[in-house]
Amino acid sequence: MDKPTISKNPTKKVASADHKNLSSIAQYLKDAQGSHKRSIPPLDQWQPKHCGTIDLKVLANGEWWHEGQLIKRQAMIDLFATVLWKEDDTFYLKTPVEQIEIEVEDEPLFVNQVDQIDIEGKTYLQLKSTTQDLIIVDAEHPIFMRPFKDELRPYVHVRFGINAVIQRAAFLHLVEMGELSENAQGETVLSLKSGDLDLHLGT
Repeated sequence: MDKPTISKNPTKKVASADHKNLSSIAQYLKDAQGSHKRSIPPLDQWQPKHCGTIDLKVLANGEWWHEGQLIKRQAMIDLFATVLWKEDDTFYLKTPVEQIEIEVEDEPLFVNQVDQIDIEGKTYLQLKSTTQDLIIVDAEHPIFMRPFKDELRPYVHVRFGINAVIQRAAFLHLVEMGELSENAQGETVLSLKSGDLDLHLGT
């Protein structure tokens, strides 16, 4: 079976050799952030130049591949997840000085944990991603269903137009927290509540 690779577009330049090494990019990001504490940089305030593409692909199953090799260092994936950017349906790694296009099969983030938390007397759904994002489900970060290939998948909006796929085990936990019913068309509907937000998801 062929390893995943980036499809080359002859009209797009490839990022220079200085930027093709993910370890170098990772070190740059660490130095730029200046802290070991994970935080999301103000990507919306940065206006870097476009620096072509890099042979980096995020598969629909959550795997990250670089130049045909599976990235196994979770700390590196976590770091790159903090600088994910989406623009005109294209995904990038974005720093203050460069914006490099990557390939994403579906969405680049993945939820693997679901909890309920209390905030000022109200119960909210809190989702955690494999890259340490904490998402409180509300009107700006709703859960929704969307088809991908031949299946209907659950998602939650995270930031900058980027969503996270809710993985199967986490979604089953959500089902346990909600209520299942049938609508007038005989379709199964999952009803969830997070704070004042009521969600009704066709499954």
